[in-house]
Amino acid sequence: MAISNRVSAYLSTSSAIRRMFEEGLALKARFGADAVCDFSIGNPDVPPPAAFRRILREEAAVEEPQVHGYMPNAGHLFVRDAIARRINALQGTDLDSRHVVVTCGAGGALNVALKALVNPGDEVLACTPSFLEYRFYCENHGASFVTVPGRPDFDLDVDALAAAISERTAAVIVNSPNNPSGRIYPESTLRNLGRMLQARSSAVGRTVYLLGDEPYRDITYGDRVPSLFAVYPHTVVCTSWSKTLSLPGERIGFLAVHREAEDSARLLEACALCNRILGFVNAPALMQRVIARLQDEAVDVEVYRRRRDAMTAILDAAGYAYAAPQGTFYLFVRSPLVNDVDFVDRLKDERILTVPGSAFGWPGWFRIAYCTDEAVIARSADGFEKAMRKAAGA
Repeated sequence: MAISNRVSAYLSTSSAIRRMFEEGLALKARFGADAVCDFSIGNPDVPPPAAFRRILREEAAVEEPQVHGYMPNAGHLFVRDAIARRINALQGTDLDSRHVVVTCGAGGALNVALKALVNPGDEVLACTPSFLEYRFYCENHGASFVTVPGRPDFDLDVDALAAAISERTAAVIVNSPNNPSGRIYPESTLRNLGRMLQARSSAVGRTVYLLGDEPYRDITYGDRVPSLFAVYPHTVVCTSWSKTLSLPGERIGFLAVHREAEDSARLLEACALCNRILGFVNAPALMQRVIARLQDEAVDVEVYRRRRDAMTAILDAAGYAYAAPQGTFYLFVRSPLVNDVDFVDRLKDERILTVPGSAFGWPGWFRIAYCTDEAVIARSADGFEKAMRKAAGA
Protein backbone atom coordinates (compact mmCIF):
# COMPACT_ATOMS: atom_id res chain seq x y z
CA MET A 1 0.00 0.00 0.00
CA ALA A 2 1.41 3.39 -0.99
CA ILE A 3 -0.13 5.38 1.88
CA SER A 4 0.27 4.88 5.61
CA ASN A 5 -2.02 2.55 7.53
CA ARG A 6 -3.15 5.39 9.79
CA VAL A 7 -4.12 7.69 6.93
CA SER A 8 -5.76 4.78 5.14
CA ALA A 9 -7.95 4.28 8.21
CA TYR A 10 -8.68 8.01 8.34
CA LEU A 11 -9.96 7.96 4.78
CA SER A 12 -12.80 5.66 5.80
CA THR A 13 -13.74 7.81 8.81
CA SER A 14 -12.78 11.26 7.58
CA SER A 15 -14.69 14.41 8.36
CA ALA A 16 -18.44 13.91 8.05
CA ILE A 17 -18.70 17.67 7.57
CA ARG A 18 -16.47 17.64 4.51
CA ARG A 19 -18.24 14.58 3.10
CA MET A 20 -21.61 16.30 3.35
CA PHE A 21 -20.14 19.46 1.85
CA GLU A 22 -18.82 17.49 -1.13
CA GLU A 23 -22.13 15.62 -1.51
CA GLY A 24 -23.79 19.02 -1.55
CA LEU A 25 -21.61 20.13 -4.44
CA ALA A 26 -22.64 16.98 -6.34
CA LEU A 27 -26.34 17.58 -5.62
CA LYS A 28 -26.06 21.19 -6.74
CA ALA A 29 -24.38 20.10 -9.96
CA ARG A 30 -27.18 17.61 -10.57
CA PHE A 31 -30.27 19.57 -9.53
CA GLY A 32 -29.06 23.19 -9.53
CA ALA A 33 -27.86 25.29 -6.60
CA ASP A 34 -31.35 26.68 -5.99
CA ALA A 35 -32.72 23.18 -5.39
CA VAL A 36 -30.34 22.30 -2.52
CA CYS A 37 -30.28 23.62 1.05
CA ASP A 38 -26.73 23.16 2.25
CA PHE A 39 -26.28 23.53 6.02
CA SER A 40 -23.29 21.20 6.22
CA ILE A 41 -20.17 23.30 6.68
CA GLY A 42 -19.40 26.32 8.83
CA ASN A 43 -18.21 28.40 5.91
CA PRO A 44 -19.33 31.95 6.76
CA ASP A 45 -20.83 33.96 3.93
CA VAL A 46 -21.28 37.22 5.86
CA PRO A 47 -18.90 39.70 4.22
CA PRO A 48 -15.77 40.77 6.09
CA PRO A 49 -15.93 44.27 7.60
CA ALA A 50 -15.52 47.04 5.02
CA ALA A 51 -12.23 48.03 6.65
CA PHE A 52 -10.75 44.66 5.65
CA ARG A 53 -10.83 45.38 1.91
CA ARG A 54 -9.39 48.85 2.36
CA ILE A 55 -6.56 47.68 4.59
CA LEU A 56 -5.87 44.66 2.38
CA ARG A 57 -5.43 46.94 -0.63
CA GLU A 58 -3.17 49.29 1.32
CA GLU A 59 -0.96 46.50 2.65
CA ALA A 60 -0.76 44.76 -0.73
CA ALA A 61 0.52 48.02 -2.23
CA VAL A 62 3.44 48.32 0.23
CA GLU A 63 6.77 48.02 -1.61
CA GLU A 64 9.24 47.93 1.26
CA PRO A 65 12.17 45.48 0.94
CA GLN A 66 11.27 41.93 2.00
CA VAL A 67 7.74 42.92 2.96
CA HIS A 68 6.72 39.42 1.86
CA GLY A 69 9.81 37.72 3.31
CA TYR A 70 10.43 35.52 6.30
CA MET A 71 9.97 36.86 9.80
CA PRO A 72 10.42 35.22 13.23
CA ASN A 73 8.55 31.91 13.31
CA ALA A 74 6.26 33.31 16.00
CA GLY A 75 5.21 36.17 13.71
CA HIS A 76 5.99 39.84 13.30
CA LEU A 77 6.67 41.50 16.65
CA PHE A 78 4.27 44.40 15.99
CA VAL A 79 1.49 41.94 15.10
CA ARG A 80 1.98 39.92 18.28
CA ASP A 81 2.05 43.13 20.28
CA ALA A 82 -1.30 44.23 18.79
CA ILE A 83 -2.85 40.85 19.58
CA ALA A 84 -1.56 40.89 23.17
CA ARG A 85 -2.98 44.38 23.75
CA ARG A 86 -6.36 43.23 22.46
CA ILE A 87 -6.42 40.17 24.72
CA ASN A 88 -5.47 42.30 27.71
CA ALA A 89 -8.25 44.81 27.00
CA LEU A 90 -10.92 42.11 26.65
CA GLN A 91 -9.84 39.58 29.25
CA GLY A 92 -7.98 41.57 31.90
CA THR A 93 -4.70 39.74 31.31
CA ASP A 94 -1.14 41.04 31.36
CA LEU A 95 0.34 39.53 28.19
CA ASP A 96 2.84 41.00 25.78
CA SER A 97 4.23 39.99 22.40
CA ARG A 98 6.36 37.26 23.99
CA HIS A 99 3.22 35.32 24.95
CA VAL A 100 1.74 35.14 21.43
CA VAL A 101 2.55 32.96 18.41
CA VAL A 102 0.80 33.80 15.13
CA THR A 103 -0.40 30.64 13.37
CA CYS A 104 -2.15 29.31 10.28
CA GLY A 105 -5.61 29.41 11.81
CA ALA A 106 -6.96 27.84 15.00
CA GLY A 107 -6.33 24.35 13.61
CA GLY A 108 -2.69 25.29 13.08
CA ALA A 109 -2.53 26.73 16.59
CA LEU A 110 -3.92 23.55 18.16
CA ASN A 111 -1.49 21.37 16.22
CA VAL A 112 1.43 23.58 17.24
CA ALA A 113 0.39 23.49 20.91
CA LEU A 114 -0.13 19.72 20.87
CA LYS A 115 3.19 19.14 19.11
CA ALA A 116 4.89 21.17 21.83
CA LEU A 117 3.09 19.54 24.77
CA VAL A 118 2.40 15.85 24.18
CA ASN A 119 4.59 12.78 24.18
CA PRO A 120 3.75 9.55 22.36
CA GLY A 121 1.32 7.59 24.53
CA ASP A 122 -0.16 10.68 26.22
CA GLU A 123 -3.87 11.40 26.30
CA VAL A 124 -5.85 14.57 25.58
CA LEU A 125 -9.37 14.88 27.00
CA ALA A 126 -12.54 16.70 25.99
CA CYS A 127 -16.25 16.61 26.74
CA THR A 128 -18.65 15.69 23.96
CA PRO A 129 -20.13 17.00 21.81
CA SER A 130 -16.79 18.09 20.41
CA PHE A 131 -15.23 18.99 17.08
CA LEU A 132 -14.60 15.74 15.24
CA GLU A 133 -11.10 16.56 14.01
CA TYR A 134 -9.56 16.88 17.48
CA ARG A 135 -8.80 13.18 17.34
CA PHE A 136 -6.80 13.62 14.14
CA TYR A 137 -4.90 16.53 15.65
CA CYS A 138 -3.96 14.54 18.77
CA GLU A 139 -2.96 11.45 16.84
CA ASN A 140 -0.79 13.63 14.58
CA HIS A 141 1.53 13.92 17.57
CA GLY A 142 1.27 10.45 19.06
CA ALA A 143 -1.42 11.17 21.66
CA SER A 144 -4.83 9.54 22.08
CA PHE A 145 -8.00 11.65 22.13
CA VAL A 146 -10.28 10.57 24.97
CA THR A 147 -13.82 11.90 25.33
CA VAL A 148 -16.32 11.88 28.18
CA PRO A 149 -19.97 12.85 27.75
CA GLY A 150 -20.91 16.40 28.59
CA ARG A 151 -24.01 17.18 30.63
CA PRO A 152 -27.50 16.94 29.08
CA ASP A 153 -27.63 20.76 28.88
CA PHE A 154 -24.30 20.65 26.97
CA ASP A 155 -22.30 22.10 29.84
CA LEU A 156 -18.94 20.51 30.70
CA ASP A 157 -19.04 17.55 33.08
CA VAL A 158 -16.12 18.49 35.29
CA ASP A 159 -16.50 15.42 37.50
CA ALA A 160 -16.33 13.10 34.47
CA LEU A 161 -13.21 14.89 33.24
CA ALA A 162 -11.64 14.58 36.69
CA ALA A 163 -12.29 10.84 36.74
CA ALA A 164 -10.68 10.46 33.30
CA ILE A 165 -7.44 12.30 34.17
CA SER A 166 -4.43 10.07 34.80
CA GLU A 167 -0.65 10.30 34.71
CA ARG A 168 -0.96 10.00 30.90
CA THR A 169 -3.12 13.12 30.57
CA ALA A 170 -1.31 16.01 28.91
CA ALA A 171 -4.18 18.41 28.26
CA VAL A 172 -7.90 19.07 28.25
CA ILE A 173 -9.49 20.84 25.26
CA VAL A 174 -12.36 23.25 25.87
CA ASN A 175 -14.28 24.76 22.95
CA SER A 176 -16.52 27.69 23.94
CA PRO A 177 -18.75 28.78 22.30
CA ASN A 178 -19.07 25.14 21.41
CA ASN A 179 -19.26 23.59 17.97
CA PRO A 180 -21.84 22.01 17.51
CA SER A 181 -24.08 22.97 20.46
CA GLY A 182 -23.56 26.75 20.54
CA ARG A 183 -23.14 26.50 24.33
CA ILE A 184 -21.03 29.07 26.17
CA TYR A 185 -19.61 27.40 29.25
CA PRO A 186 -20.50 29.46 32.33
CA GLU A 187 -17.83 31.06 34.47
CA SER A 188 -18.85 28.92 37.46
CA THR A 189 -18.21 25.74 35.46
CA LEU A 190 -14.85 27.02 34.23
CA ARG A 191 -13.73 28.02 37.72
CA ASN A 192 -14.67 24.55 38.92
CA LEU A 193 -12.68 23.15 35.99
CA GLY A 194 -9.64 25.24 36.95
CA ARG A 195 -9.76 24.07 40.57
CA MET A 196 -10.14 20.48 39.43
CA LEU A 197 -7.19 20.69 37.06
CA GLN A 198 -4.98 22.11 39.81
CA ALA A 199 -5.99 19.30 42.15
CA ARG A 200 -5.69 16.50 39.62
CA SER A 201 -2.35 17.80 38.32
CA SER A 202 -0.98 17.53 41.85
CA ALA A 203 -2.50 14.08 42.28
CA VAL A 204 -1.10 12.58 39.06
CA GLY A 205 2.29 14.29 39.32
CA ARG A 206 2.23 16.32 36.08
CA THR A 207 0.75 19.60 34.93
CA VAL A 208 -2.36 19.07 32.85
CA TYR A 209 -2.65 21.92 30.38
CA LEU A 210 -5.92 23.57 29.40
CA LEU A 211 -6.23 24.22 25.65
CA GLY A 212 -8.94 26.69 24.71
CA ASP A 213 -10.28 26.47 21.16
CA GLU A 214 -12.04 29.83 20.64
CA PRO A 215 -12.68 30.70 16.99
CA TYR A 216 -16.31 31.61 17.81
CA ARG A 217 -15.54 33.92 20.74
CA ASP A 218 -16.88 36.97 18.86
CA ILE A 219 -20.00 35.24 17.46
CA THR A 220 -22.36 35.49 20.43
CA TYR A 221 -25.92 36.64 21.09
CA GLY A 222 -25.63 38.59 24.31
CA ASP A 223 -23.81 36.21 26.65
CA ARG A 224 -20.22 36.93 27.63
CA VAL A 225 -17.55 34.30 26.96
CA PRO A 226 -15.57 33.91 30.21
CA SER A 227 -11.78 34.01 30.03
CA LEU A 228 -9.93 30.72 30.49
CA PHE A 229 -6.86 32.71 31.52
CA ALA A 230 -8.79 33.88 34.60
CA VAL A 231 -9.50 30.37 35.89
CA TYR A 232 -6.27 28.40 35.38
CA PRO A 233 -2.65 29.48 34.87
CA HIS A 234 -1.53 26.54 32.72
CA THR A 235 -3.64 27.64 29.75
CA VAL A 236 -3.02 28.02 26.03
CA VAL A 237 -5.76 29.74 24.03
CA CYS A 238 -5.97 28.92 20.31
CA THR A 239 -8.13 30.94 17.95
CA SER A 240 -8.43 32.53 14.52
CA TRP A 241 -10.07 35.31 12.56
CA SER A 242 -11.95 32.79 10.40
CA LYS A 243 -15.31 33.64 11.97
CA THR A 244 -14.62 37.01 13.59
CA LEU A 245 -13.70 38.55 10.22
CA SER A 246 -15.17 35.90 7.85
CA LEU A 247 -11.70 34.89 6.61
CA PRO A 248 -11.59 31.07 6.93
CA GLY A 249 -9.68 30.60 3.70
CA GLU A 250 -6.92 33.00 4.71
CA ARG A 251 -5.75 30.67 7.52
CA ILE A 252 -4.70 33.27 10.06
CA GLY A 253 -4.89 32.83 13.83
CA PHE A 254 -2.77 32.70 16.96
CA LEU A 255 -2.08 30.94 20.22
CA ALA A 256 -1.47 32.75 23.48
CA VAL A 257 0.15 31.28 26.60
CA HIS A 258 -0.70 32.40 30.14
CA ARG A 259 2.11 34.42 31.69
CA GLU A 260 2.16 32.12 34.73
CA ALA A 261 1.98 28.81 32.87
CA GLU A 262 4.51 26.21 33.89
CA ASP A 263 7.76 26.78 31.98
CA SER A 264 5.93 29.34 29.83
CA ALA A 265 9.04 30.81 28.18
CA ARG A 266 10.24 27.37 27.13
CA LEU A 267 6.76 26.43 25.93
CA LEU A 268 6.58 29.53 23.75
CA GLU A 269 9.99 28.74 22.27
CA ALA A 270 8.71 25.23 21.55
CA CYS A 271 5.55 26.57 19.88
CA ALA A 272 7.56 28.89 17.65
CA LEU A 273 9.81 25.99 16.68
CA CYS A 274 6.81 23.70 16.06
CA ASN A 275 5.29 26.36 13.81
CA ARG A 276 8.36 25.79 11.64
CA ILE A 277 8.84 22.05 11.85
CA LEU A 278 5.17 21.32 11.14
CA GLY A 279 5.71 23.06 7.82
CA PHE A 280 3.81 26.29 8.52
CA VAL A 281 7.17 28.12 9.07
CA ASN A 282 5.24 31.28 9.81
CA ALA A 283 1.71 32.56 9.27
CA PRO A 284 1.15 34.43 5.97
CA ALA A 285 2.98 37.76 6.04
CA LEU A 286 0.32 39.79 4.24
CA MET A 287 -2.51 38.56 6.48
CA GLN A 288 -0.42 39.26 9.58
CA ARG A 289 -0.07 42.90 8.61
CA VAL A 290 -3.75 43.15 7.75
CA ILE A 291 -5.13 41.67 10.96
CA ALA A 292 -2.77 43.78 13.06
CA ARG A 293 -4.85 46.76 11.92
CA LEU A 294 -8.22 45.04 12.42
CA GLN A 295 -8.10 44.16 16.11
CA ASP A 296 -11.28 46.10 16.90
CA GLU A 297 -13.26 44.91 13.86
CA ALA A 298 -15.75 42.05 13.54
CA VAL A 299 -18.54 40.91 11.25
CA ASP A 300 -22.13 41.98 11.86
CA VAL A 301 -23.39 39.31 14.27
CA GLU A 302 -26.95 40.59 13.87
CA VAL A 303 -27.02 38.87 10.48
CA TYR A 304 -26.45 35.54 12.22
CA ARG A 305 -29.04 36.40 14.87
CA ARG A 306 -31.68 36.95 12.16
CA ARG A 307 -30.76 33.67 10.50
CA ARG A 308 -30.85 31.82 13.80
CA ASP A 309 -34.32 33.16 14.48
CA ALA A 310 -35.53 32.29 10.98
CA MET A 311 -34.15 28.75 11.32
CA THR A 312 -35.64 28.16 14.76
CA ALA A 313 -39.05 29.39 13.53
CA ILE A 314 -38.96 26.69 10.84
CA LEU A 315 -37.91 24.02 13.34
CA ASP A 316 -40.57 25.12 15.83
CA ALA A 317 -43.29 24.93 13.19
CA ALA A 318 -42.21 21.41 12.20
CA GLY A 319 -41.97 20.15 15.80
CA TYR A 320 -38.22 19.75 16.27
CA ALA A 321 -36.45 20.05 19.62
CA TYR A 322 -33.09 21.81 19.70
CA ALA A 323 -30.52 23.52 21.90
CA ALA A 324 -30.87 27.31 21.70
CA PRO A 325 -27.36 28.52 20.77
CA GLN A 326 -25.70 31.22 22.85
CA GLY A 327 -23.01 31.62 20.21
CA THR A 328 -21.61 30.26 16.92
CA PHE A 329 -23.78 29.90 13.81
CA TYR A 330 -24.89 26.34 14.50
CA LEU A 331 -28.10 24.75 15.72
CA PHE A 332 -27.90 21.34 17.37
CA VAL A 333 -31.20 19.57 16.81
CA ARG A 334 -32.62 16.38 18.29
CA SER A 335 -33.20 13.73 15.63
CA PRO A 336 -36.79 12.38 15.53
CA LEU A 337 -35.21 8.99 14.77
CA VAL A 338 -32.93 7.20 17.21
CA ASN A 339 -30.39 6.78 14.43
CA ASP A 340 -29.26 10.31 13.58
CA VAL A 341 -27.38 9.14 10.47
CA ASP A 342 -30.60 7.65 9.08
CA PHE A 343 -32.45 10.91 9.65
CA VAL A 344 -29.69 12.97 8.07
CA ASP A 345 -30.04 10.69 5.03
CA ARG A 346 -33.79 11.39 5.00
CA LEU A 347 -33.10 15.10 5.05
CA LYS A 348 -30.72 14.56 2.15
CA ASP A 349 -33.61 12.98 0.25
CA GLU A 350 -35.29 16.38 0.67
CA ARG A 351 -32.04 17.97 -0.61
CA ILE A 352 -31.21 19.34 2.83
CA LEU A 353 -27.64 18.76 3.99
CA THR A 354 -26.82 18.58 7.69
CA VAL A 355 -24.24 16.70 9.80
CA PRO A 356 -25.11 13.82 12.15
CA GLY A 357 -24.46 14.37 15.83
CA SER A 358 -22.65 11.04 16.07
CA ALA A 359 -19.80 12.73 14.18
CA PHE A 360 -19.40 14.96 17.26
CA GLY A 361 -19.69 12.09 19.72
CA TRP A 362 -23.34 12.91 20.45
CA PRO A 363 -25.67 10.48 18.63
CA GLY A 364 -29.37 11.17 18.28
CA TRP A 365 -28.85 14.79 17.20
CA PHE A 366 -27.77 16.62 14.06
CA ARG A 367 -26.12 19.96 13.32
CA ILE A 368 -27.38 22.77 11.10
CA ALA A 369 -24.88 25.45 9.99
CA TYR A 370 -27.04 28.52 9.32
CA CYS A 371 -24.19 30.67 7.98
CA THR A 372 -25.94 30.76 4.64
CA ASP A 373 -28.29 33.02 2.72
CA GLU A 374 -31.71 33.61 4.29
CA ALA A 375 -33.35 32.50 1.05
CA VAL A 376 -31.80 29.04 1.54
CA ILE A 377 -33.15 28.92 5.09
CA ALA A 378 -36.63 29.93 3.91
CA ARG A 379 -36.87 27.32 1.19
CA SER A 380 -35.79 24.54 3.58
CA ALA A 381 -39.05 24.78 5.54
CA ASP A 382 -40.99 22.34 3.38
CA GLY A 383 -38.21 19.75 3.42
CA PHE A 384 -37.79 19.86 7.20
CA GLU A 385 -41.54 19.49 7.63
CA LYS A 386 -41.73 16.54 5.22
CA ALA A 387 -38.80 14.74 6.85
CA MET A 388 -40.37 15.12 10.30
CA ARG A 389 -43.74 13.90 9.04
CA LYS A 390 -42.17 10.84 7.41
CA ALA A 391 -40.11 10.09 10.54
CA ALA A 392 -43.29 10.20 12.64
CA GLY A 393 -44.82 7.59 10.37
CA ALA A 394 -41.75 5.35 10.35
